[in-house]
Amino acid sequence: MLHLPDAFRDRMKAQLGAEYADFEAALEQTAPVSIRLNPKKPATVGFLADRSAHELVPWCPEGIYLPLRPVFTLDPLFQAGAYYVQEASSMLLAEALRQSVKLHRPLNVLDLCAAPGGKSTLLASLLSPESVLVSNEVIRTRVPVLRENLEKWGYPNVLISNHDPEDFAALRGFFDVVVVDAPCSGEGLFRKEPEATQEWSADSVALCAARQQRILAAAAPLVEEGGFLLYSTCTYNETENLTNVAWLHEQGFESRRLHLPPDWGVVEVSEKTAYGYQCYPHRVQGEGFFISVLQKTKPGWFSMKNPPRAFKSMKPLRSRETAQLRAFFAEPDSFSYWEKPNAELIAVPRALEKNLQLLDSALRQKGFGIDVGTFKGSDLIPAHALALSTAVSSSLPGVELPKEDALRYFKKENVVLDTEVRGWVLARYEGLNLGWMKGVGNRVNNYLPKDWRIRMEIRE
Repeated sequence: MLHLPDAFRDRMKAQLGAEYADFEAALEQTAPVSIRLNPKKPATVGFLADRSAHELVPWCPEGIYLPLRPVFTLDPLFQAGAYYVQEASSMLLAEALRQSVKLHRPLNVLDLCAAPGGKSTLLASLLSPESVLVSNEVIRTRVPVLRENLEKWGYPNVLISNHDPEDFAALRGFFDVVVVDAPCSGEGLFRKEPEATQEWSADSVALCAARQQRILAAAAPLVEEGGFLLYSTCTYNETENLTNVAWLHEQGFESRRLHLPPDWGVVEVSEKTAYGYQCYPHRVQGEGFFISVLQKTKPGWFSMKNPPRAFKSMKPLRSRETAQLRAFFAEPDSFSYWEKPNAELIAVPRALEKNLQLLDSALRQKGFGIDVGTFKGSDLIPAHALALSTAVSSSLPGVELPKEDALRYFKKENVVLDTEVRGWVLARYEGLNLGWMKGVGNRVNNYLPKDWRIRMEIRE
């Protein structure tokens, strides 16, 4: 039985009234399992074979519920980026964006508190290819998991950064959309993380609200006039939610109301003209989640006295080297090809070069473009990120692996094939790329990065 703090229970009784008993009963139930599909990596096997066989997440067309929680780590489709395991309530961001933002046009978007990557992968799926998504994580130790999840997702228009919110000051007014999924007291995750109840207190709520306001104070100037700030938490209390939304009204923002079908069970909450949308576990098939959409009305614009005309520390590749890289891409003319000071090679979408140069100038700790690999002599050693990219050519040689061999690949074991293979080939499972192998006859060397190796035991 979940032991809720007395102060939390008393507040929720006052907040929910007659619904409180249903709320507390819901917290004793097993949390729903939900995933979100990658629209650019369709899969047709396993629990992804027939979407009509699953209940869909109402507010996110790519979201589906699963009746049981499989071992995702041991699913090659998960490792290939065919889907992301995401809590259903947080997918409400998709509907909030669709109702607020013209997603078909080129946009500059910032996910300010991005790790582990659920909202960034959702944003990448919704944005046009001509948009730039900056996926930022403040805590350095959380950046690797963010990078891994975004590499699996495979979209080339994402920049990953590691900065405090205040470090973005030079980009005042640059972003059309800023998403702040703020660190919070975690009330909405008590069912999934019972230990969080022991860390909760009224004082921790106040501390979280103050920290959230500091983050929002840095985020607000980054939004251009007419642009949007989407603020979310996994809490229920007004101190972290509506009070911060009301504070944003004082900074030149106005709430934008959403039109959500009543049968979705999402509750509209308000404080005067400040509006937000609350998910409760007894009303929706998901955890506790709050989101508010705010549009900037205060004048603001982006300007840079001397806009950069090149990337700070990269040099363009020579034509002979570029020719080798172009062969790996489905649309090679859509990219320019560069070498970093550490000799790593990247491909940059040509349509995004100007904005990426601005970001390159303003931010220190970042990475962008598609990691292509490195040259060893005149031979290209392709990068794992290239194999997982949605921009990679489908005509490259590859080997379709059964599930057993695909899992051996992810345990970084060498795979023995029935036929001889020479040179670089893509390991594939159900048509999706898993990574690189190099053929040396009927044996192939496994080039999965060491950090990606599965250490979980595989049981028959």
